[in-house]
Amino acid sequence: MKTVDFISLGCSKNLVDSEMLMGMFEAAGYSVTHDSDAPQGDIVVINTCGFIADAKEESINTILEQVERKHRGEVERLYVMGCLSERYLADLEQEIPEVDGWYGKFNYKQLLDDLKTHPLEGLGWARHLTTPSHYTYIKISEGCDRTCAYCAIPLITGRHKSRTMEDILDEVKALVKRGVKEFNVIAQELTYYGVDLYGEQKIAELVERMADIEGVRWIRLHYAYPTHFPWDLLRVMREKDNVCKYLDIALQHASDNMLSRMRRNITDQETRTMIERIRKEVPGITLRTTLMVGFPGETDENYQQLLDFTRWAHFERMGAFAYSEEEGTYAAEHYEDNVPEEVKQQRLDRLMRLQQRIATEVAESRVGQTMTVVVDRLEGDYYIGRTEYSSPEVDPEVLIPVSEGHLNIGEFYDVTIYDYEAFDLFGKINF
Repeated sequence: MKTVDFISLGCSKNLVDSEMLMGMFEAAGYSVTHDSDAPQGDIVVINTCGFIADAKEESINTILEQVERKHRGEVERLYVMGCLSERYLADLEQEIPEVDGWYGKFNYKQLLDDLKTHPLEGLGWARHLTTPSHYTYIKISEGCDRTCAYCAIPLITGRHKSRTMEDILDEVKALVKRGVKEFNVIAQELTYYGVDLYGEQKIAELVERMADIEGVRWIRLHYAYPTHFPWDLLRVMREKDNVCKYLDIALQHASDNMLSRMRRNITDQETRTMIERIRKEVPGITLRTTLMVGFPGETDENYQQLLDFTRWAHFERMGAFAYSEEEGTYAAEHYEDNVPEEVKQQRLDRLMRLQQRIATEVAESRVGQTMTVVVDRLEGDYYIGRTEYSSPEVDPEVLIPVSEGHLNIGEFYDVTIYDYEAFDLFGKINF
């Protein structure tokens, strides 16, 4: 039995693609591993990211590391797929000829045919889950129809393309049978779901139907877009206990000047009104956002507006990054990247220090509360878990001392929060 080592870089959407291909290889009789510390496979498949400069550099370095292993005879064949090769296929083929095959974002299943490998028929949803068995990611669409000035994603993924609702619901049902309880719904832009297939936004109906599937304990939503927000989604979040009061909605900036230059199709006041409505209609919701500093033309005044907005919004979760010019984007072709790198970094550091203070206040407010926590793993002297307000890998966790008693991984417990440290919480089980 040959072994295929998968290395999956970038976002959770890439991870889903890797899991799908891993499942197909297993169905064809291969043994598969994922992100192994010591790869031993005959074949290595790298799923690359091509979103920003740092991600592209990581992808290239990973490919070159595996090329060296191939030179040493540790790898028989090396294949590359994903966003980087989707965008730069011709250049990569010329620059790194040691790679045995290049595949893009959408044709990676061709690898099985090229290896003269065919999985068994009638397998249904044969994804090889790389996450703990109680949670996973559900990708509901690919591509994006938005035209944000800085973003290269549409150049890589193309126009928005929704999966059918029946296809998604069938996958959820199949995964529930395998023991999955928590579903993190992902897309480049989930609020646009269904427009291409059904002529209108269907994310609220999709989530509501997912919530009605027996065995679905948590549904969490990622990567919403603020313009033309589907307000009926808030009703579903409010009425369905298993739809987490959590929304990941990237806002990028708060200055009208920056929002216009970024081509975000929204104003500062419209953003504030939207946030107020979301918090009013779904009391207790956790909002996660992403902000950008150093976009071309960002003045000290624009940046101060972003700081003031961040203080006002008091996001429970927030990530930020400095602008990096991406070739082919509207910004790269129409704006000069005129904010010095040291200024970008200073602005980023100050913004993150502000968010750290906000996050500390949020954590402190949780002390004394009893919350439902799912246990993800055992690590040293603590069970590590999450509340509905935390997504895997990116958000704060809850640490429960092992002295509290034996807990089952993947099970849900009522936990009283008694302390916090940095971003994480400490809790005691209510037996």
